[in-house]
Amino acid sequence: MKNSQKGFALPLALLLLVVMTLMGAALVSITAGDIRANSEKDTSQQTFYAAESGISDAKKLLASVEGGVSIMATNPWSRLKFCKPDFFPNLRSPNTKALYDDKHGKEFIKIKNLSEVISVSGDEKTRLDNFSFEYFITYSADFNGFVDNPKKKPGTNKTLYTIHSCGCNKSKSKCNKDKDTITALEAIVTRTVE
Repeated sequence: MKNSQKGFALPLALLLLVVMTLMGAALVSITAGDIRANSEKDTSQQTFYAAESGISDAKKLLASVEGGVSIMATNPWSRLKFCKPDFFPNLRSPNTKALYDDKHGKEFIKIKNLSEVISVSGDEKTRLDNFSFEYFITYSADFNGFVDNPKKKPGTNKTLYTIHSCGCNKSKSKCNKDKDTITALEAIVTRTVE
């Protein structure tokens, strides 16, 4: 009887070792996938927040305008680095023009790193330097997608403006619309003073 049980512990130990190794490898693979997915999700959220920061910055810009607002005579798209009109399906015309401040002659096109609008220092500043936003402002589009003429908010005499903002997962000098993560947002707003 003793001879038939001889050597049973070694194969059992080896089998358990192989099973545990496979389970460990599967766990490492699943964890690595989760880390990668969380990193991508974090990047997408940060670009969304960057685009929201662009909308907030544009609202402040519109509120600070003392004079009138006019449509630009030239197409500004060559001056946009990564927030291109093709990200916005409501803009149908390739000749869509952004707006500018009549009094100061400044166009409503801006590009900034997040660290320029959020006061931080150290590692957080370095991290925010790697996220940027760019925006442009147009009159709100009509049902055909054209933004050439101002539209009024129903029941008021207030003009509707659309802020087109994009967040990027790179700094303003390095962002590339074809290679980097871009999140595009729109906001329709009015000015408190017309």
